[in-house]
Amino acid sequence: MPEFNIWAVLAAAVSGFVLGGLWYSPLLFAKAWQREAGLSDAQVQGGNMTLIFGLSFLACLAAAFVFAMFLGPRPSLGLGLGAGFSAGLFWVGASFGINYLFERKSFKLFCINAGYHTLQFTLIGLILALLP
Repeated sequence: MPEFNIWAVLAAAVSGFVLGGLWYSPLLFAKAWQREAGLSDAQVQGGNMTLIFGLSFLACLAAAFVFAMFLGPRPSLGLGLGAGFSAGLFWVGASFGINYLFERKSFKLFCINAGYHTLQFTLIGLILALLP
């Protein structure tokens, strides 16, 4: 198994999770996201929030871990930022774009969700480069 810094992976996962909390909060895109996703207040507030947040953190952890494996040990700052931005925009964002086209979802929803993942992976790459 390739070498990686578990603390950097954990910090990257936490950063992506916290970014998501901010990105989808009322301070930024909560209402626009909710409207474009077609979710009522009851739907957003319903469900097992412990499970939703717990699984979301595990997904952030998995993404950070696999991205650390992809970047390899001690990536340069340029590689971390460039690969993170590219992965977020062109792998995740483009994949969302394909689905959103067929699902007839709005461009605004695409921008909100792909924007989050672009920034998330850029942040993950930054942290993995800074904490080798």
